[in-house]
Parts: sequence; C-alpha cells; structure tokens
Amino acid sequence: MNTCGYLNTGQTRCYDTSGREVPCSGSGQDAEFKKGISWPAPRFEQKNETVSDNLTGLMWTRSANLAEFPVTWQEALDYIAEMNHKEVFGYADWRLPNRRELRSLISHQTRKPALPDNHHFYNVFSGWYWTSTTAAINTAYAWYIHTEGARMFYGNKRQFYLLWPVRGEGYNILPVTGQIRCYNNDGKIISCAGSGQDGEFRYGHSWPQPRFESFRDTVIDRLTGLCWMRKADLTGLKVTWSNALKAVEDFNRNSDGRYVWRLPGINELESLVDCDTHSPALPVEHPFGEVKDAYWSSTTSAFEPDWAWALYLTKGAVGVGQKKGAHFFAWAVCDASDY
Repeated sequence: MNTCGYLNTGQTRCYDTSGREVPCSGSGQDAEFKKGISWPAPRFEQKNETVSDNLTGLMWTRSANLAEFPVTWQEALDYIAEMNHKEVFGYADWRLPNRRELRSLISHQTRKPALPDNHHFYNVFSGWYWTSTTAAINTAYAWYIHTEGARMFYGNKRQFYLLWPVRGEGYNILPVTGQIRCYNNDGKIISCAGSGQDGEFRYGHSWPQPRFESFRDTVIDRLTGLCWMRKADLTGLKVTWSNALKAVEDFNRNSDGRYVWRLPGINELESLVDCDTHSPALPVEHPFGEVKDAYWSSTTSAFEPDWAWALYLTKGAVGVGQKKGAHFFAWAVCDASDY
C-alpha cells in the first residue's frame, strides 16, 4: 500500500446510468476496486471541542462553523490568525486547510453532509467552505468545497463563504498541493510570510524528483504508485460514462488478456493536479500527450447517483456530469506494481 498520494473515496456501492444500485463485480467502478489508502476504524476521535482524524493525523475544530457567519477569504485567514492569538482550545497553530486537507474529510458514499459516518462534527452547513489554496487559473479566486455533495470549485475571494480550521502536519499521507506562491484579493503575488496561505505552509508529503517515470506507452507517478497511459485519451472523443467504462474493459481485453487497467476513481484523478498551474493543471514536467479538458472518473455521485464525478483538468476542479451524456474523455490507470 502507498504511504502517501491519495485516499480511498469511501464509496462502497455501485450504480448504473439511471442511478440504480447494481452488483459491483465486473462493473469497473470505484467501489469494485476500492483503491487508495484505507480508512482506519475508528476514523475520528473527539477531545473536547476538537476532532482528530486517525487517517490523516490532522486535528479539526468540532464545530464546522466557529465564525457563525460566512466571511470573505481574507476574513477567514484573519479569523484564524486571531484564533491563534487567543490560543483557542489550547493551540496557537490553527490554519485554513489547503484543498487536499479539506477534501480528505469527504466521503463519496454520503451526502448532506458528504462526510464519513460517525464523524463527531456539528454545525456542518450545506455550503461552500474556503480553503487556503488560490486558484491558479484566476488568482483573485480561491478553492472551496461544498459539504452537501462534495463538489470543489473556486470563488471570488471577496465573496462570503464558511471556514473550518485545522491544525497539525498530519502523517505525510496527503501530498502537497504544489502551490508555492501567495496572492492577495486582487490576485497579485505577495510575500507568503505570515499570510496563512497554502503557499506559506506547503504542508503535505513532498513530490519525488523526478515525479514521473516515462516508458513508451505508460507513465509511472512515483508519488502515488499509479501507472497512467501516456496518451491521455483512450476514446478519441467525448463519451458517456458507460462508454468510458467499456473503453477500459475493451482495452484490457486487447492487452494480452491482462485485466490491469481501470477507469480512475476521482481521488486518483485529483492526485495528478498541480495547484500552481492550469491549462492543464498538471505538473510542468508532466510527460503526457493529448491532454484533454475533462475526464470521467469511476466514482458515482452519491448526491445524484445518475451522475458521476469528473476532473476538469484545465482548471483542476472536481465536478460531476450526468452519466448518460457524452460530456468527458476517458483515461486509463493501473497500479504500477500490476503493470
């Protein structure tokens, strides 16, 4: 098992294109493979007004709405700086989580909120929560995550959303986001020192150098232990979700009888994102060819099971598409150890 890279999505059931539950065996879906770092049991431990995550080693405030009202991005950073000044709950190292830290709380088998069962948190609102990570595609915007169904997009830093403080450097299970710069509300580069932003802390497991190892038709990501097709387009055109799954099935059938390739889960796809770049949001040194704007994952949306998760790779966003529509491209992945 990998010691870092990407977490299991938490998805345990499989669904057809109409959203009906189906057997997972032979489906090619996320819940058949259950890839990623497994969740411990119990996952969370509560101590007074804090909750520790035994998966990541991060500590969160038990209340998911300490500020009581939505705030701007800079107000969120300032609020947490004031928390540290007052040593709220006995700690002076709270921070606004980066996007991978906040996404680590997400369960893709639940909704309203999209958090693991028995999570111990309260005051969790079905709304957008700020992260400390600026959106590279528009640096006057920052990434936020919606707890109702788990979408991740970006909003104007002057708009008003919720905040959820975190502390600790974790177990180095989560990789760094790749963001190394800091920006003000207008999107201009500023000094990271004292900013409270992702680019200041850069918490997480560092990427290996070089990160990617290229072969003729494949690329191994040494961060996650995943092996990707070097040509990032299995179908040559946008396809439906079922056709994306079938394309991988057909590819395996024609690959010397080895059933190793799969449509990636949403956390596998998101693990490729470099938050310091865009168009595509991949590390600058990536060796992939024919990179497209968006890709299907094998992970169904628990909020609406006739929809599935997708990675918008131009932006680095995580969203959904209706399974019956030819919305996205397909990209195959496997475990490097199986290839």
